[in-house]
Order: sequence, then C-alpha cells, then structure tokens
Amino acid sequence: MLTTRFVDGSPNWMDLGTPDLEGAKAFYTVLLGWDFEAGGPETGGYGMFMLDGKTVGGAMTVTEEQAKPSWSVYFRSADVAATAQAVRDAGGTVPFEPMDVLEYGRMGGFTDRAGAYFGVWQPKQNPGLGVVNEQGSLCWAELYTPDVPAAAAFYDAVFGWDTIQTPYPGGGGAYTVIRTAGGGEETSFGGLVPLDAVPVRAASGPHWLPYIEVEDCDAAAAAVEQLGGKLTLEPTEMEGVGTFANVEDPYGAAFAVIRSVQ
Repeated sequence: MLTTRFVDGSPNWMDLGTPDLEGAKAFYTVLLGWDFEAGGPETGGYGMFMLDGKTVGGAMTVTEEQAKPSWSVYFRSADVAATAQAVRDAGGTVPFEPMDVLEYGRMGGFTDRAGAYFGVWQPKQNPGLGVVNEQGSLCWAELYTPDVPAAAAFYDAVFGWDTIQTPYPGGGGAYTVIRTAGGGEETSFGGLVPLDAVPVRAASGPHWLPYIEVEDCDAAAAAVEQLGGKLTLEPTEMEGVGTFANVEDPYGAAFAVIRSVQ
C-alpha cells in the first residue's frame, strides 16, 4: 500500500506534461477537485496540483514537438546519480541526466529495456507527494511491458524491487505485484502487466500508468467524457480489488481511475 513514508524504490511523485496547461487545469479541477499552484519564473512554468492543501502531482507545458501528452511516475532514490548508473548497467537509457531542481531535490529521467519512461526523485526540501492512497490521489502504478520477467529483472537490478504472483479471482492466470525491497506485502504499490493484455494499452507501447482513487469509478469515467476526455477501458470490476477504468484527458494523457475495495 502506498504511503507518504517514502522509501527507496517507492513511487513518490507524478507529473503531467501537456500542450495546454490551462485546459488541463480546468479538466482536473472539475474531475478530481484539484487546485493548481503555479510556480515562479525560476521553475520554468512548472506548477503543482493540490488537494486540500497537499500536493498530488506536478504539471508543465510540453509541446507536441517535444513529447506526447502524458503522466510520468517517479520513484524515490537516495542517490539519483547511482540510480542512473544502475539503469545503464541494467540495459536502460538515461534521456534526462540527473539534475538539481533548485533546493527541492534532484531528478532524472530514464527508460527501461523495453522503452518505458520513468522518473526518479531524490528529495531534499521536497520529500514528494503530500498525499497518496486517498480519494483524488495516486494509489497504484502499473507497468505495461512486452516481457514481464525481463521487466522484473530490470527493476530489481535498479531498485531492488520484489515481485509476487497473485492469482486472478476465478483463475485465468496471475498478476505480478511489485513491492519495495524487503518490505513485505504491506509495501505493494503496483503491478507488471503484459503489454498485450489490454489492447488500448498495447497501442501506446511500453509505459507506466498511474491510478487515481475516486469515490465512484462509473461517475468519474462518465465525467471524463463529459469534460472532453476519452474512456479507453470501460469500468471493470475485479473481486477483491475494486472497479477501475482507463481514461485519457482531453489532450491524450492516459491514467486510470479506481474505486478500491476498502
């Protein structure tokens, strides 16, 4: 389970790159009740999505020439430079070398062996997200990858993650759950999913997909469409997990909404 007691390897940040920051702010404000706090000139236009005064993510303008609209998931590291070397050693790439972000921390941007992008945040003044696992905040993260065992080996080499196979209710295979190194069941925070398991996800290529907790998945999915977004996977109920749906905002950034079993 995600908590804000971040340890190395746990998700501790997410941010949105969008070609229309004003439009994205309006969309997420209505959908999830978020506010937006713009950064100063020194942040290059980067700002924060807030929920009840706590940070739920960041956002910045990214032109379509720079990158496609997307949500990025970041994982905690005590030494982002060492993580960058571990990524290289494990067969990944480092498109964004480790850099200081003012006095807040250090970050780097990486891809795994299959090409899925992820970020790493080394905290200084900013420890990471202010709230997780509550309504309107990050509660889970999934990697869609063409080779689950290879992905598990890569992230084990980089972060020391543990994985465990959890049978699907009613049979029909198993889900690969990710845990932080040596943390046990209570540190589960995400999963590894075969890329071809969900056709719409396969079309996007290897990628990380953040899940946001909502009060009512069906209502949230309907609201996404009403606000100009897109429903890419109909609300689906899974025993012992909850009801979830895959969606895109009006500019194409993908995420999932879920009403978890309490």
